[in-house]
Amino acid sequence: MDVRRYILTGAPGAGKTTVALALRARGHHVVDEAATDVIAASPHERPHERHEEFLDLVVHLQRHRQEQAGGTPVQLFDRSPLCTLALARYLARFAVVEPTPALVAEVRRVQEQQVYQRLVFLIQPIGFVTPTAARRITYQQSLVFAGIHEEVYLEHGYDLLAIPPGTVQERVAMIEERLP
Repeated sequence: MDVRRYILTGAPGAGKTTVALALRARGHHVVDEAATDVIAASPHERPHERHEEFLDLVVHLQRHRQEQAGGTPVQLFDRSPLCTLALARYLARFAVVEPTPALVAEVRRVQEQQVYQRLVFLIQPIGFVTPTAARRITYQQSLVFAGIHEEVYLEHGYDLLAIPPGTVQERVAMIEERLP
């Protein structure tokens, strides 16, 4: 069976997870973001500051979730290893952080095996960021991070479809129009 895996990406706080939850409620197979769960499961107060360890934990959980997603014909992933590569590049702005060997290998694997569809849904910022335990970023920082996401996906040959701010229903409808 041909499985089509689509990525939902975008700046932190852009409403990506809200859109993903709405898609799930409409019956779509949605695979949850890994980074938030890695942060929640960590015994460290700020696990994302342990850069290399954090990146590798996210990469391993992303791969595990991709492998466990089953054979549902259409799957939507709340982020991908390319988002983790964007995170590594974003973190490099503040500290000496290189993409880890595990991250580099995973990006190579998803590219070579064409794990994800070339069409990526880029959820556009909504004008503000609501801080959470896992999201400690300002709106301005999120815009920089969004730009890095775009660069990474374009650099790796993906086609970005911008999903502009709007109601959750409008955003979901735009995505559903492009799904098989």
